[in-house]
Amino acid sequence: MANDKEKNEKETTIIVNGREKTVTGKEISFNELVQLAFETPPTGQNICFTITYRKAQGNKPEGTLAEGEDVKVKKGTIFNVTATDKS
Repeated sequence: MANDKEKNEKETTIIVNGREKTVTGKEISFNELVQLAFETPPTGQNICFTITYRKAQGNKPEGTLAEGEDVKVKKGTIFNVTATDKS
């Protein structure tokens, strides 16, 4: 049985790297976006991820998401998640 918080979380369709994804809640974190973008995210000490977004909810509808940050989503928010090797 789902708890009360889960019942109140509405589903939102967002776009991650050109693919529709359904998420619950009003915000999504940097780490959640990496997981949605890559089934098995690349690893290694030189790998870094860059996330840009547009059509987000609130007073910052577009920008860049840094590790540890989150962003408010609405239907149709678009995210581009890229992995870069810093070597």
